[in-house]
Amino acid sequence: MAVPRLGKGGGFADLEFALATEAGLIGPETLVVTTVHELQVRPAGVIPTAAHDAPVDLIVTPERVIDCRARRGARPSEFIRWSELTDEKIAAIPLLSALR
Repeated sequence: MAVPRLGKGGGFADLEFALATEAGLIGPETLVVTTVHELQVRPAGVIPTAAHDAPVDLIVTPERVIDCRARRGARPSEFIRWSELTDEKIAAIPLLSALR
């Protein structure tokens, strides 16, 4: 079973998802799809997840399409989790600095 989340760590994909959601570009019905190499697909539970993780609906590899909608869980209820962001991360992303 695939782990239905975006990113490689560091929280940048999650922040992009949060910013797009905050701007109204991603809504509850938006289909979230990512492409990865087959070797990047890990069994559920191998990679820890956090409340801010952006859930994925479909994972596409060169070999297959994995439908994660039945097990993806809820999307984050809080879009930008300001309390979890360091000043350095906010400074590294100009849009976050502008929204602060």
